[in-house]
Amino acid sequence: MVSNYEYQDTTPSEKLNAKQLRTLTYRSLLLQASFNYERMQAAGWLYSILPGLRQAHKNKKDLSKAMKDHLEFFNTHPFLVTFIMGIILAMEQNKEDREVIRGIKIATMGPLGGIGDALFYLTLLPITASIGASLAIEGNILGPIIFIVVFNIIHFGTRFGLMKFGYEAGVSAIAKLKESTQQISRAASIVGLTVVGGLIATFVAFEIDYVWVSGEAELDIQTEVLDDIMPGLLPIVYTLLVYWLLKRGRSPLLLIGLTVLVGLLGAFLGIM
Repeated sequence: MVSNYEYQDTTPSEKLNAKQLRTLTYRSLLLQASFNYERMQAAGWLYSILPGLRQAHKNKKDLSKAMKDHLEFFNTHPFLVTFIMGIILAMEQNKEDREVIRGIKIATMGPLGGIGDALFYLTLLPITASIGASLAIEGNILGPIIFIVVFNIIHFGTRFGLMKFGYEAGVSAIAKLKESTQQISRAASIVGLTVVGGLIATFVAFEIDYVWVSGEAELDIQTEVLDDIMPGLLPIVYTLLVYWLLKRGRSPLLLIGLTVLVGLLGAFLGIM
């Protein structure tokens, strides 16, 4: 799928310098400052890359379109977001197809979210915290200081390093992207849909807790009927229903209220 949008100004912009990349990295610290359950990190994501977008798009309509695209749902690990920022900004400044940019963003945010949790929250944090705690228990005042310093040296080193690496990787990949834009767009869309499917299966909990009894026979509706048809059937059906209602112009707040109501009714009736 290729975007119907055509840039009014197709001239590639100047590359971002080291100072600008550092500024963008600092802005990424506010990625989750406006976190919400409709679009998650979208507002923080746009805030983080906005100076780069303004340099890439001098035309106001092009900038408006880019800003609108980047207000779509976004969620990844906050420590690794600069890698995506670098790649996306390199593509923006070269006026790549908007669907390709969108597909690459969606395709990278999911895997980096999982990798970041494993590297930082499940590995680095326990190791540095245990070192600091063991020193503190022995009465060493350097315990918490060492924890904070070591953790954040790695944290900030990763942020700044990935910003530069992602941006340079994006710039070097532009020529290859131009050779096969449609293929890249299709591949990114497929990966993006796979990521969205994984998010639905992970975050949408919708199961029927009802056992049909007839004499001595019992039939678990969820495990013996619905799961046999397709595991995760109800989450995908409900997600598609919500998506359809959104496309019909229904308010996200209304749909959140509907979801709460469905959960309360299901719990009251004892079937969810």
